[in-house]
Amino acid sequence: MNRHTLSVLVEDKPGVLARVSGLFARRMFNIDSLAVGPTEISGISRITIVLDAEKQVLEQVTKQLNKLIHVLKIVELPAETSVQRDHIMIKVRADAQARLQVTQAADLFRASIVDVSPESVVIEATGSAEKLGALLDVLAPFGIREIVRAGTLGLSRGPRSMSEKATRH
Repeated sequence: MNRHTLSVLVEDKPGVLARVSGLFARRMFNIDSLAVGPTEISGISRITIVLDAEKQVLEQVTKQLNKLIHVLKIVELPAETSVQRDHIMIKVRADAQARLQVTQAADLFRASIVDVSPESVVIEATGSAEKLGALLDVLAPFGIREIVRAGTLGLSRGPRSMSEKATRH
C-alpha cells in the first residue's frame, strides 16, 4: 500500500462531506486523515484526504469522486511536489519539576506551549507526520494525558493554484 494525499475542491453545500466520506466507506477504504475548510473562493471548500491504497484503487476512487455532483476538481498531491503539514495539540503531565524539560522538548520541535496549569501543559505543533510522531516519542516519558490531531493539509508547490478555473466538469 502507498500513502496518497488527495486535494478535492467541492461546492460548499450541505451534505457534500458526507457524500465524499460515504463513497470511501461503501468501498471499505479507510481514510487516514480528513480535513475540510473554505478556500479563497466563496462557495468552494477544499477537502484533503490521506489514504493508503494501491495505484489502481486510487484511480478507481478518483473516478468515483469525479462522478459526485458537487465535486469540482481532484488533484493528487505527491509529497515531493507539495507542502503537507499536520497539526496536533498534546496535554502532557508537567509538574513544577518536569515543566522545564517539557518546555525544552517543545522548543526542540518548534512547538508552542499554549496553556499551563499546575500539573500539565498543552503543546501545539505543526509539521510532518514523522516530526509529530517524534515529538510524541519525546514527550511520552512525561505522561501524555490527551492528544487531538487535525487532518493533513496540503498545497502544491509553485505559483499555480488548484482553484484556477475550478468549475463544474
